[in-house]
Amino acid sequence: MTRSQSLRLLSRPDKWYLGAGDGLIWAPPFPAWHDTPGFWDEAHLLQYAVGPLFTVSFLDHHGDPLPARAHARHWTPATLALDYRLAPGLHVREIRSAPGDRRLVSEWVLENRGRRARVLDVVQWTAVNGESVPGAGVGRSGDALTLVRELRDRKEQTVEVTLRYELSPRASSHAACRSEHSGPGPDFRLTPFHDRWPDGGGLRDEVRLEGINPQGLVYLGLHRRLDLTAGGSARFAASVAIDLLDAPQPEATLRPIASRPSIPAHRTATTAWTAFTRTVPEFRCSDAHFNRYWWYRWYGLRLNRVPAGLGQYRHDTVCEGIGYFHQPISYSAMCHLRELRWAGAPGWGQGVAQTFFERLRPDGSMPGRVYLNHLVQPDFYHADWGGAIGDLLDAHPDAPWLARLYPALERYAQWLVTTRDADGSGMIDVTDQYETGQEYMSRYEAVDPDADRYGWENRLRLKGIDVTLYAWRLFRFLTARAPDAGARTRWSGYAARTGKAITEQMWDPALGMFSDVNPATGGRTRVKAAVCFYPYLTELTGPEHLEGIAAHLFSAAEFWTPFPVPSSSADDPRFNPDAEWKGKRHVCPWNGRVWPMTSSHLVDALARVVRLHRPAWAPQLVHLLRQFVRMMSFNGDPARPNCFEHYHPVSGRGSVYRGIDDYQHSWVNDLLARHVAGLLPQGESGVIVDPLPFGERVELSGVRLAGHEVSVRVADGAYSVRIDGRGAGKGKIGRALELHW
Repeated sequence: MTRSQSLRLLSRPDKWYLGAGDGLIWAPPFPAWHDTPGFWDEAHLLQYAVGPLFTVSFLDHHGDPLPARAHARHWTPATLALDYRLAPGLHVREIRSAPGDRRLVSEWVLENRGRRARVLDVVQWTAVNGESVPGAGVGRSGDALTLVRELRDRKEQTVEVTLRYELSPRASSHAACRSEHSGPGPDFRLTPFHDRWPDGGGLRDEVRLEGINPQGLVYLGLHRRLDLTAGGSARFAASVAIDLLDAPQPEATLRPIASRPSIPAHRTATTAWTAFTRTVPEFRCSDAHFNRYWWYRWYGLRLNRVPAGLGQYRHDTVCEGIGYFHQPISYSAMCHLRELRWAGAPGWGQGVAQTFFERLRPDGSMPGRVYLNHLVQPDFYHADWGGAIGDLLDAHPDAPWLARLYPALERYAQWLVTTRDADGSGMIDVTDQYETGQEYMSRYEAVDPDADRYGWENRLRLKGIDVTLYAWRLFRFLTARAPDAGARTRWSGYAARTGKAITEQMWDPALGMFSDVNPATGGRTRVKAAVCFYPYLTELTGPEHLEGIAAHLFSAAEFWTPFPVPSSSADDPRFNPDAEWKGKRHVCPWNGRVWPMTSSHLVDALARVVRLHRPAWAPQLVHLLRQFVRMMSFNGDPARPNCFEHYHPVSGRGSVYRGIDDYQHSWVNDLLARHVAGLLPQGESGVIVDPLPFGERVELSGVRLAGHEVSVRVADGAYSVRIDGRGAGKGKIGRALELHW
C-alpha cells in the first residue's frame, strides 16, 4: 500500500482519535459524547486534561435545539466525519479535524433536500468549571471569544491557557456568563442562553462574569443564523485553539487571532498527514496485518508527537500514549528510538534521547517523566538506553551529536554504578515495583512479601535480570563509543563485571533459565518471568544457554500460550490471565498478561538466536511475530488494529477496560523492517540484509541509512537490494548479504 493510499488503508468507523503531533490530542479514553456535535469530551494538552471544549447546537424558530446524534461515523488519521439527522429533508455532515497549531475544528455542510426554505440558528458553546476561569478570563478578539483557564494535572501542578473560540463565517452575536451547576451534558436547554433567547433569536453580545464566588460554570457562546433555500446548502466551521499563556495577565486574552487561510481545515489535516508519510519509508507486504500495522504505528507516533518549543520541550519527542500518558516517559523512550530510526532523518529520534538526558538530576539520576511545564515527580524507570541509542546510531551515524550526549550518558551510568550497585556485585538494584514499569509480579514478593503495598518509596531491594542487562548494554555502548582510552578502560571494566554477574550469578543451570537475585541471600529467586529471556538479546548467551528457550519459552505450560508471551509463567502461583492480582482486577498487572513491550524484546531475542544459533527455530519466531501483531487488533481483524497496554494470553483481547489505545510502549515497525524485510543497519560501514523466512512478498523502499537510500524486495524465497537507485545485490532467504556503502 502506497503512502497516498495510507489514509484509505487505515480508515474505519469505530475510532475517533485526532491530533496533529503538536501536543494537543482529542482522544478521550471513554468518550460519552463523541457522537454529539463538536468536541465535548476532553482533550489533552500533554498531561493536562481540558474539557469540555465545545458543542454545536441547531435551534428551531422557538430557540429549542433539534436533536443531533450521529448515525454514521468514518475515521481516518486526519479526520472524523459524522452524519446526522436533524429534521426530515435536512442532511447534515460534520468533519472534525486537528489541522495543527493546537486547533480542533468542526466543519459543517447542511443540505436542504426539502421543498421549503429553512432557517436555523447555530450556537457554538461551552460550559467549563468556573473556578478555573479568572474574573477577567473572557475577552473579545476580532471575530472570536477568548477564554483563560487554569488547568491542573494529577501532580496538582497548574498551567494557564487561552482557548480561542471562533465561528466562521463570523458570528453575529456572542455571550458569556457565570452560572451555578446544572445538569450534565451538551444540552442547550440547560444553558442560560436558552432562557434568554429572544423571539428574533441571538445572544446578548455581553460578557458578564459577576457572581459572589467562582463556583459553578462559565458559559460561553457564539451564534449565527443559517438561511437554507429549498434544495440549497450552507457551510460553516466552529473551532477552538489552545495556547499556553506566558503570563497570566488578562490582556493576554486580547491578543489578535492570526489570520487563517481559506483552505478547509480537514483538507489541511489530510495534506499534513500525507506530507508526514513522505518522511518515512514505504512498506508493502502480502500479510494484511503487517501491511496495515506499518502505517498504523506511524500514525500512533505522529499522534503522540511533541514539537520542539512547546513548554519546556527543547526537542521533538514522543509521548507514551493518550490520556494521562500523554507525556514523554523514559521507559517507552527506548521503543521510540528504535521506531524513529526508520524515519528519514535522525532529529526526531535524537530529540527523544535529549529530552531525558538534558534533564538529569544533579546526582545523575533521570526523571521518569518530563512534563509540559514542571519536573515534579518521585519516579524513575530503568530503560535500555545503550541498546536503543546504539540502534539509532547504526541507522544514522552522527559523531558530533554523540559527543554532545556522551557526558550525560556517563553521568547516568555512574549513578547506576554508585547507587544501584553499591555493593559492587555487578548486578543492579530494583528498589520498588514501579521503576521497572512492571508492577504486581511474583518476582518482587520473592524478596519482600509486602512489595505490592509500597509506592514510590524505594523500600524494596532486588537484583533484577532485566535492569542489569540494560546496565550492561549501556556500559558496553560507552566502551565502544568512548572518546578516549581512560573512558574505554573504565566502562569496559564495569561491563566485564556486570556481564560476568549475568552469566555466572543470574544464570541458573539447573533451572535452565536466567533469574533475579535476592541480594540479602545472594541466591537466585527462580521466579520465571518473561524478562528472564532478555539476555538472549546479546552475545552474553551461547549454545550452553539455548535449551532454556526450548524448555521454557516454547513450553505451553509456561510461556508459549496461544498469544505468547505472558509476562509471568503460566505455572507461577500468582499467574492470572484476566488482569487480576490477589482477587482484584488491576490496570497494570504483570502476573500473566501479554505486554507488547516485552513481546518486542522477545521477538528480537529469538531472531538473534535463529540467525546465529538455531535456524530450525525460525517457525517459532515467525509464529511469535505473527501472533504479536494479530493480537493487536479487534477480533483478529487487520482493518481494526489497536495497541493497548496489555492483552489476554489466551483470547488475545486487549485491555479495553483500561481505555488506553494507541499506547506507544513497544516497537513493531522496527521488527518488520529488520526481520520481515531483513534490513540490519551497520552504521557507517554499510548494511546487512537477512530477511527471515516469513514466506511473504515484501517491499520496503525509501529507507535512509547513513545518508544512503536503500530498498529491499522479498519474494519466492529470494531478495534483492538497491542502494541509491542502483542494484546492490541479491540473495536467498537464509543467507545474509553484507553490503558496504
